[in-house]
Amino acid sequence: QVYIKTYGEHVGFRIFMDAILLSLTRKVKMPDVEFFVNLGDWPLEKKKSPQNLHPIFSWCGSIESKDIVMPTYDLTDSVLETMGRVSLDMMSVQANTGPPWEDKNTTAFWRGRDSRKERLELVKLSRKYPEIIDAAFTNFFFFKHDESLYGPIVKHISFFDFFKYKYQINIDGTVAAYRLPYLLAGNSVVLKQDSIYYEHFYNELQPWKHYIPFKSDLSDLLEKLQWAKEHDEEAKNIAKSGQEFARNNLMGDHIFCYYFKLFQEYASLQVNEPKIRDGMEKVQQPDDDLFPCTCHRKK
Repeated sequence: QVYIKTYGEHVGFRIFMDAILLSLTRKVKMPDVEFFVNLGDWPLEKKKSPQNLHPIFSWCGSIESKDIVMPTYDLTDSVLETMGRVSLDMMSVQANTGPPWEDKNTTAFWRGRDSRKERLELVKLSRKYPEIIDAAFTNFFFFKHDESLYGPIVKHISFFDFFKYKYQINIDGTVAAYRLPYLLAGNSVVLKQDSIYYEHFYNELQPWKHYIPFKSDLSDLLEKLQWAKEHDEEAKNIAKSGQEFARNNLMGDHIFCYYFKLFQEYASLQVNEPKIRDGMEKVQQPDDDLFPCTCHRKK
């Protein structure tokens, strides 16, 4: 059973936490566990905090924080809704990786919104070197006053069409760019910006094996793209290694197991006995008419 109490004004993203916990409790015997979840993008628990650190689960971590990092809500939702209502998931990407490596467009590709200054710089580079980089905004929100400089916005395209291009640029948004698992799963090579932010699997990623790194200020991005073009076979192998990493670490069963082991380990470290506290509400399992279960479970 799952019980929850929310704090603050913006709690809409609890739906993702509700969904994964309900799904886990239907599949495995979960330990009794009590914890706090950060429902925003930014990690909260600062390393330099003078107070005792508080264990907080977050979807993204940073080198400046001590949050306990879970798979992102985006990846979690795509796993829970694979082949369902979402248009993008790890299975679908692998069935839509575009043309063979040799037939891909050799322009580096990026689409997204204006959620970081470096993204503005990327679009500026694209304007200066259109034969090397195709980067454009699909929405303005954070830098609306600069739309005349970096616009106009372009139409959204299918994520699967990204893989018509050989080089995929991954650059931070408000925090880590949550599209990285899907980019790795394709058969294009990923160029990833150096970042203070990380997702749950970044420690296992290796630069020059799974992706091509470039500096956070984009100062060497053109140089790295030139390297990739001059070392086509090596770039192809990096793309293949990145895809194998995604297949071996970021599929649905891996995400479920990661959550289960995470909560299991956390439960083993608890000092106090978990309990249902005042103000908590029970989260009900969804009615599922498509796949009804009539079995009787034993406690």
